[in-house]
Amino acid sequence: MLHFADLIKAIFLGIIEGLTEFIPVSSTAHLLISSYLIDFQIIKNCLFEIVIQFGAILAICIIYRQKIYDIIFGLKKKNQQKFILNLIFAFLPAAMFGALFHGLIKQFLFSNFVIAIALILGGILMIVIDHKPRESKFESVDDINPLTAFYIGLFQCIAMIPGVSRSGATIIGGLLLGLNRKSATEFSFFLAIPTIAAASFYDLLKNSSELTTTNIELIFVGLLASFFSAILVIKWFIKFVSKHNFVPFGIYRIALGILILFFIS
Repeated sequence: MLHFADLIKAIFLGIIEGLTEFIPVSSTAHLLISSYLIDFQIIKNCLFEIVIQFGAILAICIIYRQKIYDIIFGLKKKNQQKFILNLIFAFLPAAMFGALFHGLIKQFLFSNFVIAIALILGGILMIVIDHKPRESKFESVDDINPLTAFYIGLFQCIAMIPGVSRSGATIIGGLLLGLNRKSATEFSFFLAIPTIAAASFYDLLKNSSELTTTNIELIFVGLLASFFSAILVIKWFIKFVSKHNFVPFGIYRIALGILILFFIS
């Protein structure tokens, strides 16, 4: 039976997911810590926290619907074929590493200590790398070549460690490889679609025994909350990175990581 308190917690966690999925602060870290703080442990194996990410993906599909439409109905065009190829090349590393190490990662790395250290180190790297002078080789997502896309996919694999941030790893990887902030951020958005969709469906299959009526209802509510909050963040974030750097996110990550270490020590 679905309890009102659990429903409110699911909505709250969905909002947290949508607000943090596409900014480089690690949505997984925020979800795991928030779930612990509000005592939301009704669904095992982090299934809820992983599957509600699909709501954020739907938000990407809505906001970039014209680009997605052009890709689907313009596959005969070379630039659209190239874009799809880039996404495939970027997705492959995470697909391979995820299939090989999914169980080990969940078993050994999903701890508050790992999350805290990943947040701190990621924040430091973000500040250092974003301050480093560099020349942009790719001004838009359509300029990226398949090899660069593959390298960005390798950076995404680092985000399998909770606390690293999938968006943070791909954006920073993109900056190091010659993308400007806007193109790195947008490519991270598009890469999230196959990556998170695959992770969500994989976890659903692996934990199908957890799909009781109550749990499905909670996941659906969390997914909807994630969808609506993500729509607000995506538009804001693109405007932000067009004019600002990522230093505030780096500082936030370091502060949050230190706070977590303080409370678990």
